[in-house]
Amino acid sequence: MPTELYPSALEELIEELGRLPGIGRKTAARLAFYILNSDQNEALALAEAIIQLKKKIQFCSICFNISEQEICGICRDLERNRKQICVIEDPGSLIMIEKTNEYQGLYHVLGGVISPLDGIGAENLHINELIGRIKNVEEVILALNPSTEGEATSIYLSKILKPFEVKITRLARGIPLGSHLEFVDELTLSKALKSRLEL
Repeated sequence: MPTELYPSALEELIEELGRLPGIGRKTAARLAFYILNSDQNEALALAEAIIQLKKKIQFCSICFNISEQEICGICRDLERNRKQICVIEDPGSLIMIEKTNEYQGLYHVLGGVISPLDGIGAENLHINELIGRIKNVEEVILALNPSTEGEATSIYLSKILKPFEVKITRLARGIPLGSHLEFVDELTLSKALKSRLEL
């Protein structure tokens, strides 16, 4: 039998780091060796930050944004425009939109998009909760990533929201098809928000 290349503890860390999105085995090994060679306090601080993240962060009971409280700061902010809800795929998109300083309404995080190939249907997303929120809303802005799945989800949402007689808009087309909002620069995203189109 061949000798183990890495000690088991190091191999386990490489495997766990390799589960992270965009991290291949080589990068995982590089990160693992960095952690191994770092000061023990630095490594323990990283481990503690991960533990605290999992202990403290939860999803807002209203919009499903990340929060350390049951209701996130945006939903608690009475200065926000409560007549608008911007529907997004994940909390990362919310952060990018907030950075533009163009939008002052509320949000609704779907928790993904409809993707039959990945086994994600409408029932796996926070769509029913969105419907429950639009009673006093005048506009729903669909700000999903311009991927095939994002487009399909936007079409699905526009169809099920039409009977509620709410204005449905989407971001303008300055965002390239297939890109993700978190990688779009703030100026492009800001212009897309200003020039949103009614569906």
